[in-house]
Amino acid sequence: MVRPSQLLHPQREPAPLRPAATVLLLRDGPAGVEVLMTRRSATASFAPGAYVFPGGGIDALDATSHAHARRRAGQSDLHLTQAIAAIRESFEELGVLLARHADGATATAQDIAAIDRHGPFAAQCAQRGLQLAADEVFVLAHWVTDRDLPRRFDVPFLVARMPAGQTPVADGAEQFEPVWVSPADALRRHAEGRFFMIFPTIRTLERLQAFADVEAVLRACAQTEQPLWTSCPRAGFLGGKEARYMEHEHPYGELQLVSPDGQILHHLDWQCEHPVALLRNLVRLTAPNPGAMTGPGTNSYLVGDPATGYGCIDPGPADPQHLERLWRAAGGDIRWIVCTHSHPDHAPGAVPLQAMCRHRPEILGLPSAPTARVNSAFMPDRALADGELLQLVPADGQGDTHTLQVVHTPGHAANHLCLVLREDGLLFSGDHILNGSTTVIDPPDGDMTAYLDSLDRLSAACAEHAIEFILPAHGHVLGQAAQACAALKAHRLRREAKILQVMQALPGGTHDDWVARAYDDVPPRMWPVAKRSLLAHVQRIEALAGAA
Repeated sequence: MVRPSQLLHPQREPAPLRPAATVLLLRDGPAGVEVLMTRRSATASFAPGAYVFPGGGIDALDATSHAHARRRAGQSDLHLTQAIAAIRESFEELGVLLARHADGATATAQDIAAIDRHGPFAAQCAQRGLQLAADEVFVLAHWVTDRDLPRRFDVPFLVARMPAGQTPVADGAEQFEPVWVSPADALRRHAEGRFFMIFPTIRTLERLQAFADVEAVLRACAQTEQPLWTSCPRAGFLGGKEARYMEHEHPYGELQLVSPDGQILHHLDWQCEHPVALLRNLVRLTAPNPGAMTGPGTNSYLVGDPATGYGCIDPGPADPQHLERLWRAAGGDIRWIVCTHSHPDHAPGAVPLQAMCRHRPEILGLPSAPTARVNSAFMPDRALADGELLQLVPADGQGDTHTLQVVHTPGHAANHLCLVLREDGLLFSGDHILNGSTTVIDPPDGDMTAYLDSLDRLSAACAEHAIEFILPAHGHVLGQAAQACAALKAHRLRREAKILQVMQALPGGTHDDWVARAYDDVPPRMWPVAKRSLLAHVQRIEALAGAA
């Protein structure tokens, strides 16, 4: 866990959460699924003027109305309460009644007209012999309102089929203009500025587009009593504007590291001119070498503070301006330089950066193996031992110490290593783990079995050192470090299984034949690069077959 003393900003307690529920009432339209939405009042305290799904806060009576609701097997008390709340809100806001008589018949127009929208809802339904159709309401997603907002809700997004023969009528107080709209049309109109929606609504509609009809939505939700996704978004600045992200999106982990309490303070734009502070003891500078293989550029990291001096991880290419910026960001006080491996976008800057520093810091790492390509030749001043500790300590003994532990991780390159900042639970992953892409394994210096074994080592390190964040050499910071390692290994093994299937289907095929089929989900322009990793998988498959 990151030490509180290293956080950049004073932390504040987010607003308390209020339990709520919302429901997507669905029907099949000419072009597929349609969802019922309404426009909120311009004076509403939350999301004024936005188009939303019906819903609202969970009342105390919702939890005591279970006896008035139909319940399916496996539906928990919590989900039943949430379904009752969503049914009640649909009726109060739109006059839509999800209820059935004892014989299974749906609520009639007479039932709807007889029930007061402002009276005790479940009790009125029971008086007319109606049971709330909570068994027909399924959990789609679970959203927790962003930490930066002054009003926050803990709310399931539920789904149900619109009852036949009913017409929504907005209450004219909180909700206006009920409209049936397809997800694609709502998103298009929002993009055009004609249909304002808030972030969870947008993301929910984006995912709803994947379903062909209402039955497909309900079937997917019925397979589990758990949400299909859960999210508490985070926000930063991109292009000078607020931008929000879900957990699976690339910037999320970085926002979590820099601003754990959710304050909108961090700028996500990629640039090379200025250092980016991630913590008090951690700065990132991105080299001006963007490209297909480097993404936005190679990340160089400075670890330490003015009292301890700084360690530099991956000085990058020998770009004079980039090295000048690194030197200035450290105030010239660089104590050592570590290269995670010898590739030309990581190590060539080490010697010229060393020459700029008054203390002539040691260049550390592992020497390139004989299998390395000519442009990846590298010889450190001293080779690092696996498990070795590099410490930055205040000269007067007052203040924080920063300790990095070396982890040998061959695979992407034979001389690859990673570093763990032990006091803060951070993993500097070099090219072993990237954000937004998978690294290339290029034989003979790259080895797929070694790569997967090294991933296991990093997973073990995450558990041992409570690592929460991964700082890659390309891309934003990754959160949920242990899950990221596991997901990456699973992805590699799925790819390997696909390659094996292709090899078995085309035993006489060339690598070009195989890559076109095994990497059919990758743009063809990337196939020449993918072919290197395919070769690494093929070698591993053949080695495993030989061992068997």
